[in-house]
Amino acid sequence: MDLTQGSNEKKHGRAKKMMLWFGIISMAMTFAGLTSAYVVSKNRPDWLTDFELPLSFLWSTLVIIASSGTLVLAKQSIKAGNRRNATAFLIGTLILAILFVVFQFYSFSEIIQQGYYFTGSESSITTSFIYVLVLAHLAHLAIGIIVLLVLIYNHFKQRYEQGQMLGFELGATFWHFVEILWLYLIFFLYFFR
Repeated sequence: MDLTQGSNEKKHGRAKKMMLWFGIISMAMTFAGLTSAYVVSKNRPDWLTDFELPLSFLWSTLVIIASSGTLVLAKQSIKAGNRRNATAFLIGTLILAILFVVFQFYSFSEIIQQGYYFTGSESSITTSFIYVLVLAHLAHLAIGIIVLLVLIYNHFKQRYEQGQMLGFELGATFWHFVEILWLYLIFFLYFFR
């Protein structure tokens, strides 16, 4: 009976991982389509060529990379049985995620202060594309923050330990995807202006 139960748990775990990967692939395809449209639109005569992204986007990039690192350290701490460090790293990851959002909105305000608007009659196709790309990423980031809150909640409920890490691994995989997606977007926006 225990062998059957263990086999079923492994099957459920594989199924959950596959569902997550299908979701990640579909989200990646969405952004591939958006960035392809951006590349095609660059040939328009009204495309801004002198537009510069704010430096705060780079700061937000460093913050999200750091958040991914603290999540890795949280996982290592849980596996080592060090709940105190795991808690600190999980809370640190959440704080860095929130800081990332703050930098994103600060970056938007800097763009507006430069006289570039994202919507309305004063907007351009260039700034509208940036707005759509970053806003779509922020939607995924909001989901990622909910995932981090679930990880923290489950950690406090002591649901993660060596050998019982599936939920944590699924959440961490999604968070790392959010980070990789941002890295893709920021490099894309800097190199394909």
